[in-house]
Amino acid sequence: MAAQLMISIEERSNKSNLALDRKHSIIDGLELTRMRMGKQFRDAMAFGMVAALCVIALCGAASAAAEPDVVVPTALDRGFAGLYNLDFTGAQKDFSAWKSQHPDDPVGPVSEAAGFLFSEFNRLGVLEGQFYENDDAFTARSKLKPDPAVHDHFQAAIDQAEKLAHSRLSKNGKDQDALFALTLSSGLQADYAALIEKRNLASLHYAKEASMWAQQLLAVCSNCYDAQLATGFSKYIIGSMSAPVRWLMRIGGLPGDKRGGIADLQLTAQRGHYLAPFARILLAIAYVRDKDKARALELLSSLRIQFPGNTLFPREIARLQTAH
Repeated sequence: MAAQLMISIEERSNKSNLALDRKHSIIDGLELTRMRMGKQFRDAMAFGMVAALCVIALCGAASAAAEPDVVVPTALDRGFAGLYNLDFTGAQKDFSAWKSQHPDDPVGPVSEAAGFLFSEFNRLGVLEGQFYENDDAFTARSKLKPDPAVHDHFQAAIDQAEKLAHSRLSKNGKDQDALFALTLSSGLQADYAALIEKRNLASLHYAKEASMWAQQLLAVCSNCYDAQLATGFSKYIIGSMSAPVRWLMRIGGLPGDKRGGIADLQLTAQRGHYLAPFARILLAIAYVRDKDKARALELLSSLRIQFPGNTLFPREIARLQTAH
């Protein structure tokens, strides 16, 4: 991005010698910034989006607007509850049932893809919270060795979801399920690229796609609160970075707003459906990063009660309680 900006500046600067001098000054400053940031900047960009998208994949149907207090659980409801409880086998059975009942719904296969990815994350230890406490921990993560068979199942589900979604959008450009499925699909691929393959630039490409689809969804469904999670945590992370990094991120189409990001997460936590618990998880991560251990423990404790099958919550609680 810095290189593209320098090229643009050079083209416009031929108008006068004064402009030429200013160009050299700006280029020198950009180059110095780039040299200072280097790999750290690229990892920070990926983390800013991936930390937010790491969990967005565990969404449900696109109509994630506010729902009645009392609803009959669908196969998708049961499937995502299974993912929260780390019951990946049971979740996949429920997602398969939803696909059989709704063969033209792209949310079915993208939900299956989420199940494949997060079962792999769980196997490889990617879901452990210490990786997201600070930028250094994220940057130091290792490249992992995925299961080829799981990757094939994951990619096949992604391909099916995108095919169904684009087919529906060709008939109705405002189809909420299709827009949400594409948001999830891009987010899942961003997660796989960054958190398993450690391909940060590829992850950034998918992350920007996810944000684009989420914005299109919110444009036609302002109360699809689950979609706020696509950008909320990334806005928080980017807004927490240094001014030069925030500036370069904004040039690349990734604005930061720490308070706005927290507000988005709180809205999803309060009024979301499938993603309300995950908004609380991301808020807990934000509180840990901001050294607010008490609020993080409060959220994690409520999640442990709601999802007793998830062994990650008690481990994170114990880790925070023993940390200095």
